[in-house]
Amino acid sequence: MIFFLLFVAIPICLIFLLPKAKRGGKNKVPPGPLGLPFIGNLHQFDCLAPHIYFWKLSKKYGKVFSLKLASVPIVVVSSAKLAKEVLKTQDLVFCSKPSLVGQQKLSYNGHDIVFAPYNDYWREMRKICVLHLFSLKKVHLFGPIRKDEVSRMIKKIYQQAANSQVTNLSNLLISLNSTIICRVAFGVRFDEEAYERKRFNHIVDEGEAMLASFFVYDFFSSLNWIDKLTGQTDRLEKSFKDLDEFYEELIEQHHNPNRPKSMEGDIIDLLLQLKKEQLTPIDLSLEDIKGIIMVIFHFFNLSTSTRAHTHIYVYIYIVKNPKDMKKVQEEIRNLMGNKNIVNEDDIQNIPYFKALIKETLRLFPPVPLLIPRESMKISTLEGYELQPRTIVYVNAWAIARDPEIWENQEEFMPERFLNSDIDFKGQDYEFIPFEASRRGCPAMALGVASVELALSNLLYAFDWELPYGLKKEDIDINDRPGITVNKKNDLCLIPKKYF
Repeated sequence: MIFFLLFVAIPICLIFLLPKAKRGGKNKVPPGPLGLPFIGNLHQFDCLAPHIYFWKLSKKYGKVFSLKLASVPIVVVSSAKLAKEVLKTQDLVFCSKPSLVGQQKLSYNGHDIVFAPYNDYWREMRKICVLHLFSLKKVHLFGPIRKDEVSRMIKKIYQQAANSQVTNLSNLLISLNSTIICRVAFGVRFDEEAYERKRFNHIVDEGEAMLASFFVYDFFSSLNWIDKLTGQTDRLEKSFKDLDEFYEELIEQHHNPNRPKSMEGDIIDLLLQLKKEQLTPIDLSLEDIKGIIMVIFHFFNLSTSTRAHTHIYVYIYIVKNPKDMKKVQEEIRNLMGNKNIVNEDDIQNIPYFKALIKETLRLFPPVPLLIPRESMKISTLEGYELQPRTIVYVNAWAIARDPEIWENQEEFMPERFLNSDIDFKGQDYEFIPFEASRRGCPAMALGVASVELALSNLLYAFDWELPYGLKKEDIDINDRPGITVNKKNDLCLIPKKYF
């Protein structure tokens, strides 16, 4: 990006005069910040915290504003009313996705349901995922895997508690969630230090980086040579090759008649069965299956980040607010009595615990900016005219902190969700951490089930203390950049056995 600005943008910009600020006009474009010729607002864009950058712009230009990243028109909405307009009322106008280099390459040119444009193929693939892979029946079917992995984690913490060791909750929870996804999707359980686990983590992390990477070609199609010069093109090709080889290995393992019993009934096994028995309206090809595996990889990283993110921020706030920790632990322990483990059925009877999770998702949504959408035709939003192929961002982070909706919006108050019908399932547009409508997250139920089971058992089985010399004021809430928001520094606490 710096190379591009220095050697391409700045010399060209010196030739032109600054344009006038956008304040609407004859073409009814939403207002927005000043831009430069050729590059638009690229020089102003904060890629480290775009949700906060957009929130600050909304304070100046309103709940709907526009800007340009080079020649690409961007519109950002930051209110529940406008989010509902985009995600529900005009969903058929805004339900497509922009075609970006990294996402298209890694999804086999749109053979997925996350980044693919809206069309008949996408609708059929979505049905396959919703009906056969991520249904509530399948979520229940994978329950024993979640219970087994949570039990393993609790036993590991017991050993640390017996020796008064500090527990790195960040690492522990990321490991838990990645292991659950591997077992559910691929039927394998990689040991922590095994080569295959390290290889898997590397290629997934690199793939996620490529999905979120900046490519000059996305904004200046005639300057794709810059991506080659900076090494981005070669890096993308290598990432695709590594992922494709891994997919091939997984598929071959599932074709093997002597495969491990754990692979029977996992997601890849289900896909191969659907293909073999031709149980879907479209004839599934290997590229289709690989595209869905890519979705699983994306959900692997997103779900792992989402779950660990939710766990960690719950702990940050209850450690900072001991009364909340005591209250939620008493609720769980009074319900459980002398049981060894909290089961998923028990969780339905602990309302304050559920409110705690909702409040954490409100203040720290794991995906602060929903995955961008692209308008498919000329449309009108709040009286402004949007041209086809306009990219629309919904700032879920800003909406969840809107003082017009939320009382004491910056405070951590789980009580606000007690006796409240507001939920995160996509029907309440003031609270949409997992998207909404037809492009909503199909694996939401799977992710939420894992979060609730792990967190309830951690609170039930242990009391938690800060390491010696650390005060609750010292715990930071700084994030590191990415598609999902994650805590920059690991959260480490000392567990004390309760039961």
